[in-house]
Amino acid sequence: MLMQHGSTKLTHEVLTTFLAEVTAIVNSRPLVPVSTDPEDPVLLTPSTLLTQKIGSAPAPTGDFTIKDVSRQQWRHVQHLAQTFWSRWRGQYLPLLQARSKWTSSVPNLKPGSVVLLKDQDSKRNEWPLGLITRVIPSQDGKVRQVEVKIYKNDTAKLFLRPVTETVLLLPPPPSEPIC
Repeated sequence: MLMQHGSTKLTHEVLTTFLAEVTAIVNSRPLVPVSTDPEDPVLLTPSTLLTQKIGSAPAPTGDFTIKDVSRQQWRHVQHLAQTFWSRWRGQYLPLLQARSKWTSSVPNLKPGSVVLLKDQDSKRNEWPLGLITRVIPSQDGKVRQVEVKIYKNDTAKLFLRPVTETVLLLPPPPSEPIC
């Protein structure tokens, strides 16, 4: 990726900053829910473990093109990070969204699953994480829509989304057997 953008003359500072941006994107993926309480919005991520902070720093505003690269090293890093985010979003996240053709069956999403909501208008690393609160099956029994609870600025909001606009990150915790 770096070679495709004519980045053969990266300074140590530019490369270090770019790798920090990539690390922030990769480490924002949740590992496990901290609590089984659906009212508790805290998710455990590698970033949370490393920084002891919840949430991520917002990405700088603006689209960065290759023309901006020659003006300043910071813009160069932002352009590279945006390119990485585009590839992460376009190549890796679809692998998590195992939707095959009608010839094979895929398990339905379930309440309690942690999902990432796709949003083409969101900035880098700001796709909202949510918890599925309700599933809406179609007449054939397949889940086609889900109700997702999103926490932002300590307030919860409910969104209704088609399953094609969600990426499953964590399935619901297994229920305990009743003795």
